[in-house]
Amino acid sequence: MNARATVAEFVGTAFLLLAIVGSGIMAQRLCGGDVGLALLVNAVATGGALIALILAFGPVSGAHFNPVVTLAAALREKTWSGALPYVVAQLAGALAGTALANLMFSLPAYTASHHERSGTAMIVSEFVATFGLLAVIWGCSRSRSPITPFAVAAYIVGAYWFTPSTSFANPAVTIARSLTDTFAGIRPADVPAFAIAQVLGALAATLLFAWFGTHAENVVVPHSEAA
Repeated sequence: MNARATVAEFVGTAFLLLAIVGSGIMAQRLCGGDVGLALLVNAVATGGALIALILAFGPVSGAHFNPVVTLAAALREKTWSGALPYVVAQLAGALAGTALANLMFSLPAYTASHHERSGTAMIVSEFVATFGLLAVIWGCSRSRSPITPFAVAAYIVGAYWFTPSTSFANPAVTIARSLTDTFAGIRPADVPAFAIAQVLGALAATLLFAWFGTHAENVVVPHSEAA
């Protein structure tokens, strides 16, 4: 197992959740009840942080920060040995980032969210959001790799607005956000349906781009080489 890459996934995912949850809390407090403005602030802050995090951690781990990205990359390359440590690091990092964001704003580290995000429309939304995210990654990562961080962040900012679920597109993020009863939260009861839709969306995009013949040379696949 490459320990450096696994630690990079932990730290990067933690900071991603700090950006999502922290900016959501700040927006909720400063926007005077204007939900649209709060969502805009949350989206822009998340997108800006995502660019910086991918650029910072990408050379070390590939900056997946997302279990479905890791599993899709492993599926494409038929390399599974290092996928589990990545996924565990991402989940742990997401939980740590959420706790730290809550604590920074003088809230309990974890509180179950009451923010309902249920129904068929939301589930379809998460399928679409995750399909689009993986499509952007696979489409950009070979021939236009230097712009991939910017494309991914731009997509996420846009998907905050064109999906009613606000584009979680990440099972680790979804689980962690169920533990903050703030603007960015999601009820724990809604998490399983979101996660299933995310996995299916990622799988569909991965199969489509495999059929297209686009080989993602610059998406780092977890492996078991010594650090």
